[in-house]
Amino acid sequence: MSPPRLTAVLTGGTSGIGQRTAVALAQKGADLVLTARSKTRADSTIEIIERAAPGTKVDIHYGDFRDLASVAALGREIASRHPRIDALINNAGIHAFKSRVTKDGYPEMVAVNYLGPWLFTNILLETVVRSAPSRIVTVASEASRQGAGFDPLAALVDKRQFSAQGSSVIYGQTKLLNIMFSMELAHRLTGTGVAVNCLCPGFNVTGLGRELWFAAPLERLLTWLKVGNPERGAGIIVSLASDPAFA
Repeated sequence: MSPPRLTAVLTGGTSGIGQRTAVALAQKGADLVLTARSKTRADSTIEIIERAAPGTKVDIHYGDFRDLASVAALGREIASRHPRIDALINNAGIHAFKSRVTKDGYPEMVAVNYLGPWLFTNILLETVVRSAPSRIVTVASEASRQGAGFDPLAALVDKRQFSAQGSSVIYGQTKLLNIMFSMELAHRLTGTGVAVNCLCPGFNVTGLGRELWFAAPLERLLTWLKVGNPERGAGIIVSLASDPAFA
């Protein structure tokens, strides 16, 4: 009797490293539950996955990580439809180059990169624990080093304006929050059979800075120069989500 197929929940799985991760997981035989904002990107991703791994089950759920009510609804919807989650992968993220505040009153990068994944994970946590042995993987960044020495609680509500150059510090703070969350969650889940990890996928040209006017030509240039390796970044995520060595 063959083992059950791995069910992976992946946020931000319709573009960039997330999309490459979805394809790689499908090629390893996983069933996919992807979150998305854009139906166009979701449909395109389904087509790409079908070509790469015909017959893969792909379930798309729509939500916006800038809106915590949307995140909560997204988590509850997935929990109700998927009684088993073998791997929960928090990949969705943004690098905003100007200050914006969400309708919940939080800095946009804090909401999307940290608060949204925190809420999403906690809503699905019971299912993940029940599915043990299972994994929780969160995409962090080396940019977290720029956030050293900050006040985590103050950062959650810091709505000060920042420049495009100063945005890297704020982005780094959100990624340091991801690391802190992963470390605390790993501690709390000791003995449950849930492996919790976070990672830096390396420098990659994957659209995080798409709001810059020169983002498209820069992406083409860096791709031509072979700067960054998104396939390698996706491979790290896939390994943490499925390799027995990281159970």
